[in-house]
Amino acid sequence: MAIDPGTNIGPYKIMHTLGAGGMGEVYLARDTRLGRKIALKFLSAEFTKDEERVRRFQQEARAASALNHPNLITIFEIGEVESVHFIATEFIEGITLRQRIAPSRMSTSEICDVAIQVASALAAAHAAGITHRDIKPENIMVRPDGVVKVLDFGLAKLTESPDASAKDPNAITKRVVETDPGVVMGTVSYMSPEQARGVRVDARTDIFSFGVVIYEMIAGRVPFEGASFGDVISGILGKRPMSLARFAPDVPPELERIVSKALAKDRDERYQTIKDMLIDLKRLKRSIDAEAEFEDSAPRDWIPETAINRRSGHGVPSVSDTVTLDSGPPIIHTTSSAEYLITGIKRHKRATGFVLAAAVVAVVSVTFFAGSRGIDSVAILPFSNLTGDPRMESISDEMTEGIINHLYQLQKLRVISYGAVEQYKGQQVDAGAVGRELAVSAVMIGRISKRDDVLTVNAELINVRDKTRIWSAQEKPRFSDLTMAFHRFARSVSDKLGLKLSEAERKELDAEELYETGRSYWNQRTTEGLNKGVEYFEKAVALKPDYGAAHAGLADCYNMLATYGAKPPSEAFPKAKAEARKALGIDDTLAEAHISLAYTLFRGDWKWGDSEKEFRQAIAMNPKSAQAHQWYGTLLVGLGRADEAIAHTKLAQELDSTSLIIRSQLGFVYFFGHRYDDSIATCQKVLELDPTFFAVRRYLGQAYAQKGKYDQAIDEFQKAVAGSGGSPLIRAELAHAFALAGRKDEAEKILAELKQLATERYISAYSVALVYSGLGNKNETFNSLERAFQDRADYLVFLKVDPRFDWLHNDPRFASLLDRIGLQ
Repeated sequence: MAIDPGTNIGPYKIMHTLGAGGMGEVYLARDTRLGRKIALKFLSAEFTKDEERVRRFQQEARAASALNHPNLITIFEIGEVESVHFIATEFIEGITLRQRIAPSRMSTSEICDVAIQVASALAAAHAAGITHRDIKPENIMVRPDGVVKVLDFGLAKLTESPDASAKDPNAITKRVVETDPGVVMGTVSYMSPEQARGVRVDARTDIFSFGVVIYEMIAGRVPFEGASFGDVISGILGKRPMSLARFAPDVPPELERIVSKALAKDRDERYQTIKDMLIDLKRLKRSIDAEAEFEDSAPRDWIPETAINRRSGHGVPSVSDTVTLDSGPPIIHTTSSAEYLITGIKRHKRATGFVLAAAVVAVVSVTFFAGSRGIDSVAILPFSNLTGDPRMESISDEMTEGIINHLYQLQKLRVISYGAVEQYKGQQVDAGAVGRELAVSAVMIGRISKRDDVLTVNAELINVRDKTRIWSAQEKPRFSDLTMAFHRFARSVSDKLGLKLSEAERKELDAEELYETGRSYWNQRTTEGLNKGVEYFEKAVALKPDYGAAHAGLADCYNMLATYGAKPPSEAFPKAKAEARKALGIDDTLAEAHISLAYTLFRGDWKWGDSEKEFRQAIAMNPKSAQAHQWYGTLLVGLGRADEAIAHTKLAQELDSTSLIIRSQLGFVYFFGHRYDDSIATCQKVLELDPTFFAVRRYLGQAYAQKGKYDQAIDEFQKAVAGSGGSPLIRAELAHAFALAGRKDEAEKILAELKQLATERYISAYSVALVYSGLGNKNETFNSLERAFQDRADYLVFLKVDPRFDWLHNDPRFASLLDRIGLQ
């Protein structure tokens, strides 16, 4: 709507337009009753046609109008004229934060000042139970006197459907499709991950959006950019922001830590209240102000710039820094600061208090570390990739983050965030200098190298004070066991430092270590490894009964025992389902549990729709779950949706670059998508990383056989049989290749061995059908497939797309079988 100047809207007389946005138009008006200027915002009809939305908006806006805070815009009235809704607020003369960011870089002091005022406003709102939901530079005004005002509380309510996001994991996608991109794109970069997923939000969503705003004030750009809405959402959900030090080299690490914590994808890892964040911001501001005052008060011939640790944000001179008294030559103080302090006090009284405090801190610190060698803080620098393989870059990052996350759980140890140490990636560093820069007492330096296909991981912990080595270790893990290496490193460091853990902390770490060991065995995919995985997950559950992830791990082991034919599906899948249900009973938001259940519903129950729903729910809860995308891909390819399956499997590989299972899974999906050349190329790349990984040799053998390269297929299958410990499934695939190669005697020998073994243990009839298919025996192939149907054999889910049975498609028995399985 357009309103002409001079028009009266109730007691308000329109003066002129101030602007327009996605929510409506704003006018400068005069309150004729009180003679004051006000801002009058008229809300667009598209946001007010739903009465329930309007009711919820009015309720929250009224609550916001009751707040009395200097950094919150004052709401005078919420009204309606001729079915048009409006809000009357105080008129603020000034500029938006967007306008302030645009022309020039803001100083750290100014950034902190604005951030503190915004945080104060949010704290007042959150205390009243009000969440803003749309924090962005356009909703923050800066007056000429420096006072900051936060605008538009309650308006975000109008863009939400009452319960759709809670019931539908695809709600955000639908909302994006239905919304004018011109309206949405202004806000999308500031969305929290939970907003992007379309799930319920709480006050922590404001903390994330606020973190984006502070990042932009520092860097001059938002942390998540993209050419499209989807690109930005992908970044918010799955990408780590670039280090702020790349855009602002002098940003204090403490400020970077604050921003990094605010931008945690998992809201449980963010600041839990805005008050906690406000405390850290105020502490940093005091430090910066004290440093500035010290620099202003101390002449350059007395304390040189080198005495101030700018990067740490603290103005504490080191006792070993070079200082100049009068105009004489520099004096190096390495043991005592008393001499220059006395002289300095006489000449520069204004700085005396600060200098004395700094010296005391420095001397006490030196005394403490020289005496007890106590280590209370540590920085884990990015591990160096010395392999020459660029694919190992992301793995070195994951190694670093893994150690940081593990040590972060220790309350008595302060651990620097990855965002603050990322700036040192790929650099030759001096541990002492870095330690002083980050204000920590120890620094860990690590590297990953490779020689003759053997990976070596080295790490050492350096005492910053005297550069002595506190601890060192070397691991030579298999590629698939890299995650276990960083857990062992982290545990070894905590033990070496002599950190006295509480019983609860010790139990937590023990349970986590048992869980990670279980996952390592599960990743091996051998019968022995899967049974070992069950053993370790059970120990983790015994130690911590409410460990939902460990119950999900048990479910995954039972799922794999059925898939690889080590246990009858009728035994393994019900156990898997029971453990998945236990995990969901403990925490129904646990993505891993939904994944485990989805797999069982797919491979064990043949409930395709229910399985897909669980997979999509898991992805909505944790879009970064590589396992969810990986196994969802297997469901999709089984249903004949190969392109979707490949896309999800590729995404899984991007999300977890250390998993050989996921890397090789792409070869598996390509095989069932009848793209054999792509399968071969993918598998060969995995073998470059770990030639001993049997699963990828199996997939390579399958693709070679379909290409008619039987000798190569047989060679790969034989290696896979040896690596798997004699898997009956892979032996059957070897027999199939022998039969196709015309070596029927060898195929029939394996077939006889499998039949004999079936008298002693479970052997999947699907495996037997593979051998008969290779031999060209149609009736026995169908007989075996019928037995597989009765047993609900796992691999029947791929019958529709398995190229090894393509020659049966014209037989009515094949269509009947697909129909009974539910794949027709």
